[in-house]
Amino acid sequence: MMKAIILSAGEGRRLKPLTDKYPKPMLEIGGKPLLEHTINLLKKHGITEIAINLHHPEIVMNYFGDGSGFDVRIRYSIEKELLGTAGALNNFRDFFDDTFIVFYGDVFTDTDITKLIAFHKEKKSIATIGLYKVDNPSECGIVKLEENMRITRFVEKPGRHEIFTDLANAGLYVLEPLILNYIPERGEYDFGKELFPRLLREGKAIYGFPITDYLIDIGTKDKYERARKGLLAGRIHLC
Repeated sequence: MMKAIILSAGEGRRLKPLTDKYPKPMLEIGGKPLLEHTINLLKKHGITEIAINLHHPEIVMNYFGDGSGFDVRIRYSIEKELLGTAGALNNFRDFFDDTFIVFYGDVFTDTDITKLIAFHKEKKSIATIGLYKVDNPSECGIVKLEENMRITRFVEKPGRHEIFTDLANAGLYVLEPLILNYIPERGEYDFGKELFPRLLREGKAIYGFPITDYLIDIGTKDKYERARKGLLAGRIHLC
């Protein structure tokens, strides 16, 4: 059975004071925390074994418990010191024994995860990165694609002179357990800054999957409000 991790340990500094009391993934959209929407989306696509990393655990763990009330099973890790997006996987090395999903905790979407997984398996990739078009590529990790959708370049938060596309990392991946061999077992480590560039340098096949469904990260107050308005306007179909 496929598993997933929802990365939820970010501090949400750009959303303060909203995140003074609530961690970013617990901010409300349409009467439910964003994290609940994400869990429901995963469940819709048959993924019910879920890991969540946390920095401030109480609110999330009190709300979701072991996941049984939401028809899933949740395993937690608590990071006293932040481990980064890729380093977070170290606390779940025994959990990821097959192809798995990584979902950034600030992403609000109704993406067809089943199609993303099918694309990944077709390409026989070690890593498939969900991609979407952005207004400001300097805030994201951007990629260069070949015609067969293989990624040949990845630049995290490029300077103005480095921007070559508006196609960016959506914070949604399908990975093989082999990826763990490329993550140091201790310390902070990041997908965009370190892991993906390393895989490309070593000639590993990484593919990009353009997402055309609704997708927005709520990392700023403006984007959070856009997400809430997008729901009210019917741009996203909730599970």
